[in-house]
Amino acid sequence: MSGMSKIVKTISSITFPLITIYGLYVIAHGHLTPGGGFQGGAIVASGCAMMLVSYGSIWIVSRVKEKNLSILESLGAVCFILLALLGLGFGAVFFNNFLVGTNSLFGVVPAAGSGLADINTGGVIPLMNFAVGLKVIAGLFGIVLVMAHASRTKGEKK
Repeated sequence: MSGMSKIVKTISSITFPLITIYGLYVIAHGHLTPGGGFQGGAIVASGCAMMLVSYGSIWIVSRVKEKNLSILESLGAVCFILLALLGLGFGAVFFNNFLVGTNSLFGVVPAAGSGLADINTGGVIPLMNFAVGLKVIAGLFGIVLVMAHASRTKGEKK
């Protein structure tokens, strides 16, 4: 894959931050609305794939290393498992939502019957969504990046 025209590169550079922000919004509000870590991660990874198509695999591989994507994916998995184990430690149940009702970060309980949904009412669920989102972003983009780069290098050998 070689890079596209200057117009495509410019539009991609303008829309990539917007796509990323929207994906992070879907991750952050996954406990309140349809969405979450996987859906938001797929949105961000599709924005990364758009940059890959517009700039070409050689340009992206020179800036984003597969090793770094692997580290980020592993970090997302470790954070998710650590949060699940912390639930076991705080509440004697695996995946216990131990932050709900503690009035700490992500734990404020809204007034009964208020019907208001706040970002900080999910306990550890938003944190788990961010861990899953990190894993999905790095995993999906890593797959697309490796496939694009492998097809590019295979095409050059012929």
